[in-house]
Amino acid sequence: MNFKHLLAFQAYKWLMCPNPMSPVMIETSETSYTHVLEASVRMLVVDDDPIQREFATVYLTTPAAQVIAVPTAERALKRLHKEHFDIVLVDFEMPGMDGVELIKAMRAESKFAKLPIIMITGHEGIATIDAAYRAGATSFVTKPVNWRLLSYQIKYVMRAHAVLHDDGDHA
Repeated sequence: MNFKHLLAFQAYKWLMCPNPMSPVMIETSETSYTHVLEASVRMLVVDDDPIQREFATVYLTTPAAQVIAVPTAERALKRLHKEHFDIVLVDFEMPGMDGVELIKAMRAESKFAKLPIIMITGHEGIATIDAAYRAGATSFVTKPVNWRLLSYQIKYVMRAHAVLHDDGDHA
């Protein structure tokens, strides 16, 4: 990350979340802030953009939620074969194997057939949406990402997954 990107990231981080590493709740006179992702969840984020990977790590990590971010679909597949993840967030457009190809590769393996996958992209056209869902995406989010809203969407997708697949915890 070059200096210009780092400076922009720090300014964005300060404006959007003055203290992202704070305890579960921060009380101020004007607002109260709580983490959305309170249940244990391990996320794999796949995005070639280093700033998006950093944003995902900063805004989605909580005391209970862990984020592992990788820059390529190929590295994601290697991590998926070595480690357990509860959900995968995939960028649509990446060099090499793109997000749709990654989802298809994951869905082709029985061990990933039911793994929740959220496609994240700056493309919101019908063809992109259809391609993501046809490949096997569970949900779809457009950029620029509203990280708070995405946290709720992850929580909902995880809860729905647990109910549909009877994995136990439905909170």
